[in-house]
Amino acid sequence: MKKNIINKISAWKSPSFKIIFLLAMAYGVFIISSCGSKSETKAEEAGHDEEHHGEHENDNTATLTAEQIKSIKIELGGIEKKQLTASLKVNGLLKVPNNNRANATALLGGVIQSILVQTGNTVSKGQVIATISNNSFITMQEEFLSVSSKAILAQLEFTRQNELQEGNAGALKNLQAADAELRTLKARKASLQKQLELIGINPASLTSDNIQSTVNIISPLSGAVSEIMVNIGSYVDAKNPIAEIVDNSQLHLDLYVYEKDLQKIRVGQTIHFTLTNNPGKEYDADVYAISNTFEQNTKAVAVHAMVKGDKRGLIDGMSITALVSLENATVDAVPTNAIVNHEGQDYIFIVTDAHAEMEHHEHGEAEIAGHAHDEHGHDHDHDHGGKDDEHKEGDNTKEEETIFEKIPVRKGTTDVGYSEITLLKEIPANSKVVVNGAFFILAKMNNKGEAHAH
Repeated sequence: MKKNIINKISAWKSPSFKIIFLLAMAYGVFIISSCGSKSETKAEEAGHDEEHHGEHENDNTATLTAEQIKSIKIELGGIEKKQLTASLKVNGLLKVPNNNRANATALLGGVIQSILVQTGNTVSKGQVIATISNNSFITMQEEFLSVSSKAILAQLEFTRQNELQEGNAGALKNLQAADAELRTLKARKASLQKQLELIGINPASLTSDNIQSTVNIISPLSGAVSEIMVNIGSYVDAKNPIAEIVDNSQLHLDLYVYEKDLQKIRVGQTIHFTLTNNPGKEYDADVYAISNTFEQNTKAVAVHAMVKGDKRGLIDGMSITALVSLENATVDAVPTNAIVNHEGQDYIFIVTDAHAEMEHHEHGEAEIAGHAHDEHGHDHDHDHGGKDDEHKEGDNTKEEETIFEKIPVRKGTTDVGYSEITLLKEIPANSKVVVNGAFFILAKMNNKGEAHAH
């Protein structure tokens, strides 16, 4: 055993073994050094690629396809001029004057036979909206015809008695009785005639052959049917309305202004208002009267303003929110929904052509790379020719996209669905602003940033 160990030690000490050992060590160091150099090179290339990608990635933009834009209902608008400063905010109601509102009624009670209009229909003054029947109508016509006949006979009797009295052949009392009877019948006939006219029957054309069992209920004014209170077959009294008709042509606002603000209001001021439950559309009105009494149980005074322009969508009784302009100052404003807040900063989104700039930049780099390939030979171009063709084909089938850029703004006064803004970054004139769906674009942009961070 000892002899074997002594022989191995002797072999290690030999010159040939030392040379072989040193060569093996040198080869190992060379391999380790080469691997380390390759790893560092790959890391540098990866870092360069990541840095190159970061140059093209814009954290202030988001790209959406046409299908995404449609699905989240993005709407575009622009920066508008609005009177949002130096104004008084008040609440009120839309009202129609009493002389532009009417109830269609029957002068006599009866059973509804037909209804010829529906709620919301436009009607003209004198138009038939329903029919009603009652035995009283028949009785009145019968009595009118009977009284008319008696009046004719009374007229003949009076003429005869008058002739006898003139010839001293008749008694004076007979002439007086004939005169009284004729006067009574004439009065009764005139009364029945007026009653028939009021219920819509023409006495002049009335005969025993055309007595009517139903009468027409007509609209007392032109307007829209706001309510129908009866059904076919229901009985209505004379005091009960059958339908309500409203004429919106004189629609006005009743604004309730408190005592402390009353001195700021004057006749002729312009009012911008929106429906409280639908602030999307703005209407205008002018103040034409200010009440001189306080409303019951409040310290508010009614201010009346006439609505101007298109009144479609406005209905009597709707609640409104209004701004009374105290001066003519205007500011840049957008719908409040167009403004989003991220990390304490307010933003709007505009449609931008940053995508075109990026493509131009990438095209320039592609040309530089092409020159480099030409200098090193054509083999490299040949290797990647198929990939370039595939990339071109992919571009041709790429779905249409829109790029939205995030623009910082300072938010000001907010009223009637709009907010004042001050741009903190210059944008092109007439830029298209996202007025609906900005929140979804911000969410997509934030998700993109989180994915890039990982």
